[in-house]
Formats: sequence, C-alpha cells, structure tokens
Amino acid sequence: MNQLVLKTEKANALNSGLVIPALPLALNKNRKMDERRQRALLRYYLDAGAGGLAVAVHTTQFAIRLPEVGLFRPILELAKEEHVRYVEKNNKPIVLIAGVIGQTEQAIQEARLAADLGYDAVLLSLAAMRDASNQALLDHCRAIADIMPVIGFYLQPAVGGRKLDVDFWREFSRIKNVVAIKMAPFNRYQTLDVIRGVIESGRANEIVLYTGNDDNILIDLLTEFKMSDGNNIVKKRIAGGLLGHWAVWTKKAVELLEMVKHEEVTQDTRHLLTLAAQITDSNSAFFDTANNFAGCITGIHEVLRRQGLLEGIWTLNENEVLSPGQKEEIDRVYRAYPELNDDAFVAGNLDRWLT
Repeated sequence: MNQLVLKTEKANALNSGLVIPALPLALNKNRKMDERRQRALLRYYLDAGAGGLAVAVHTTQFAIRLPEVGLFRPILELAKEEHVRYVEKNNKPIVLIAGVIGQTEQAIQEARLAADLGYDAVLLSLAAMRDASNQALLDHCRAIADIMPVIGFYLQPAVGGRKLDVDFWREFSRIKNVVAIKMAPFNRYQTLDVIRGVIESGRANEIVLYTGNDDNILIDLLTEFKMSDGNNIVKKRIAGGLLGHWAVWTKKAVELLEMVKHEEVTQDTRHLLTLAAQITDSNSAFFDTANNFAGCITGIHEVLRRQGLLEGIWTLNENEVLSPGQKEEIDRVYRAYPELNDDAFVAGNLDRWLT
C-alpha cells in the first residue's frame, strides 16, 4: 500500500496544540462493549472541544486485541463513525489516532487496518520490544512509518513501558513520517531526553511534542525549553496533551489549554503553580499512585461512572478494581477542587449523548 502522510489541515491542527483524550472502553456488567455508552463518551469528548481522539491505546485496554475479546477493529470502527458524524456536522478537523502495539508483524497489521479505516496517525508503543536494541527499534518504527504517520510514545515502565535513551529519540525523530511524540515517562529526566533528541535531530520545527505526563500536565504546557542542536540554541514548546487524565473533566482540559495559549493570562506564576499542583493531586487519586498505578483505568472509569457516562467501572480483567482507599481519594479531590470538574457540562448534555 502507498505510504499515507498527514493532511495539511490535520497537521496544522496537531501543531496548534490539541486536547486529545485517550479513549476508555465502555463495558456492561457482562464485560461486553456497551455501544451506547461508548458512543456517548466519544460525543462528550468532541462536544467538550477535544481536537483529537486516541483509540485502542492503554486506556482503552490492550486486551481488546485478544482473540477471545475481539474488540480492536470494532472500537476503531465505532470511533471512526462518531468522528465522521461530528466532522460532517461541524466542519472541524479532528485528528484520529489509533494505538499500535506488538512486534513488527502485529504492528504492521494494526497500522494497515488503521490506514484502511481512515485514521490519520498511529501512536506507536514499543513496550512489547522490551529487550530490543535501538537499531531494532528504529527498524520497527521505520516499517510502521512506511505505512502511515507515526506519533512516538514514551510509556512509563510502571504500566508496561521501557526506557528509551536520547540516542534513540534523536534517530527516531529523523524518520521522515514521524509527526509527533507523546512523552509519558512520568520522569523529568527522561522527558528531557526526548526533547533533546528532537532538537538534536534537526527536525524540531517538524515534530510536535505532546505531554502524556499526567503527573505534570500544566508545567509541561507552560515550559519553554531551550537547548542546543549542536550549532544554535533552539526553543521548543509542548503543544498539547494526549492524556488518560483528559479522558475525564475534558471540558476543563480544553479551557486549560486555551488559557495556556493566551500568554497574557499566564503571567500569575504562583496561581498557575498552585493550579498545577491541584491537577497533579487529582491525577494521583484517579491514577492510584498510592498503589503504583494499579487502579489507573478503574479510577478514570469511576469518575465517568459518577457523571453517568459509564454504567459501571468494569474492565476486561475481572480482577481489576479500585484499590483500597482509592474511592475515598477521589471523593477528597472532588471536595477539594470542585472548580476542576465538568460535571455540570456533562449533566446538561448526557441525555443527548446517550440518544
């Protein structure tokens, strides 16, 4: 098949900085996909102002690919249907991203399916290649980039990722069809490795950075990085976020990113640092940092359940539940930071989204 490239209007949108929620999987009590609520979730994100959707990613649960589950293609198709429905009505470019995982053969098959279904780019996880050399990883990435645009993904080891050094990111960034990188190592040093690699690659103006650091969202968005490319000092910003955290309270995330883009609003440093800490504290409850992220998916589900978007917090793994004390932590951040939630927005639109 011919290599797909990112269309100009989608590239411009991605470069402008978008809120891109990582899509959760809506299940019923029998642990089968709840199509009605899955569509409601997608409608919620789009009506909230999200500029992109990331589907079949960690938050959607990697187990959707298991033969006995068989939800990889159905969830991609359903999201594409809602994407088309929204774009036809609103004439707004929405960047549609498919998660791609596994060894090269599997990743190629998944990327080809995403291309066939009309997705714009793939978010490429390298977690399955835990012991591979940089050269093997780069060959793998080139094989996927030959199919369609690639968004790199630095996934934190606590949820299955692997360490990737600055040498990898420098060479990865030189792959022509790499258009963006999602940085989610939850580690400042490793985040800087990515940024340095992009700048030293010579493609800093061509590759857009997105935060996946759910523990440091606002600081990432506010920071202007300055590093040498070997000859000159290059400035680089993180444009937006592709986040599991932004799968909840999404309307407020859109407002937050718009605030960051208007620099005159971001001069009160102490206020912004306070807000950054409040967001991180909320994320700690949702992602269950007290238990090494064991409840990160169920925590997101619990917030969506409270809002009425999900019927329950079921996942494909029946042993995956809220951790002891996690519900109380979510209660606490709801009480402590009521201005951060978008419950009123959801309540005002839920019936329409569920129709």
